[in-house]
Amino acid sequence: MKVTVSLIKADIGGVAGHVIVHPKHEELARKKLQEAKETGLIIDYYVYHVGDDLQLLMTHLRGENSPEIHKLAWDIFVEATEKVSKVYKLYGAGQDLLSESFSGNVRGLGPGVAEMEFEERKSEPILVFSADKTEPGAWNFKLYKIFADPFNTAGLVIDPLMHEGFTFEVLDLIEGKAVKLRAPEEIYDLLGLIGTTGRYVIRKVWRRVDNEVAASASVTRLSLIAGRYVGKDDPVLIIRAQHGFPATGEVLEAFAFPHLVSGWMRGSHTGPLMPVSLRDAKCTRFDGPPRVVGLGFQLHDGLLEGPVDLFDDPAFDYTRRIAEEVADYMRRHGPFMPHRLGPEEMEYTTLPQILSKLKDRFEKVEA
Repeated sequence: MKVTVSLIKADIGGVAGHVIVHPKHEELARKKLQEAKETGLIIDYYVYHVGDDLQLLMTHLRGENSPEIHKLAWDIFVEATEKVSKVYKLYGAGQDLLSESFSGNVRGLGPGVAEMEFEERKSEPILVFSADKTEPGAWNFKLYKIFADPFNTAGLVIDPLMHEGFTFEVLDLIEGKAVKLRAPEEIYDLLGLIGTTGRYVIRKVWRRVDNEVAASASVTRLSLIAGRYVGKDDPVLIIRAQHGFPATGEVLEAFAFPHLVSGWMRGSHTGPLMPVSLRDAKCTRFDGPPRVVGLGFQLHDGLLEGPVDLFDDPAFDYTRRIAEEVADYMRRHGPFMPHRLGPEEMEYTTLPQILSKLKDRFEKVEA
């Protein structure tokens, strides 16, 4: 029996700005998902939030890109927008819902989605990560460290099932094309692409010895869909752990370094990705800094045992202190790069309007 794990999220309105979802969002989502569980549409579910993003984790037997599962999530987001966000005048009500109607699945409609289908192993640990105030390219660094760097993941050297490496699917967000690259022999080509996080993003990872799926990430870029800035993408990620995959501790080790990502305030700034517990999953300082939550589950016959709040641990206090120092350092740059993103990432903000207004005032001069 193959089970599918689907993590679908959307920003449908925040309390006090872009800080947190309304509790009634989660209440409505749990009610609808419980009904879907009772009818047999899904096996199990878990509802949570990261910042102002409502997160729907579901298990089922309907495969990836299932119209029924995606419509279930879409209908929850729409109903929560109408019955909660608009009633309470929440900020950015329905922000990620970029279409008036559902069209088969939520890809291209605004919500972010990560999915994978597989046969359960004898023991099946599943780790899910959700970020707020950043873009899908934020996972590139982490996924490279987890699945291609032996200094992070000892299993790449020690575990026979991992020793042959992993295959990475990299998506070109601009051209809409994908390429598969093999690690370790194509590491330099891989890094040549994924270092450009605004364009090339890792979508899936497979174990090479048997082509078992190892990780799946959301790749939605809202500005490319809407043609304007409507909020940051806030990506999600699913990783299988242990027994032929990186151990839970090896996966988490990649998050011990709060690397710089794009997003933060108005989606236009660079800041550190700070791992936090669920209770700290709210973005405050300058609408940030960007945050990531990690939850661990044990999957058994499609049922979710957990979660374990993976970053609710003093072992990550030092990482958070570094993130705070980096946030302070970056903030002191104000509107200057590299804190503010470059022009190619600002094309969906007011910068084009400023250039248009001033275009006749530019004069040719000798360099």
